[in-house]
Amino acid sequence: MTLETNSSIQIQKPVEEVFEGIVNPEKMTKYFISESSGRLVTGKEVIWKFPEFEDKFPITDIKIETNRSIFFVWDPETVVKITLEKLADQSTLVRVNENGKEFNEDNLKWALDNSGGWANFLACLKAYLEYGIQLRKGAFDFMRNK
Repeated sequence: MTLETNSSIQIQKPVEEVFEGIVNPEKMTKYFISESSGRLVTGKEVIWKFPEFEDKFPITDIKIETNRSIFFVWDPETVVKITLEKLADQSTLVRVNENGKEFNEDNLKWALDNSGGWANFLACLKAYLEYGIQLRKGAFDFMRNK
């Protein structure tokens, strides 16, 4: 049995704008990561840095379907799938699924943590794209000294 996390949110922006907000590092650094070595592109590998962690995270096995889906690996045991659905009112439904870890106590903690993490990602994406608000700015500074 494998574990998975799922999160979703509706963003009041066109699918093209939401897609660009996810693949473009200049936008992502406004709501999710602090650094990126480049744009998410099929077949490319990029490195992400988060403001609250010293580690850098390689993003591999990237597969992009423009304005529809973003797939990548940042944990060798899991695949992240972000899907975008254009809705009738020109807003976008964003779904995040991460799965692949075997069921055990440590991985159950991972699933709970990542569920919250992806919900945070979506809330920050929505706040940034709809209102220009950077919810993560200073939000996790307390974690730097751990």
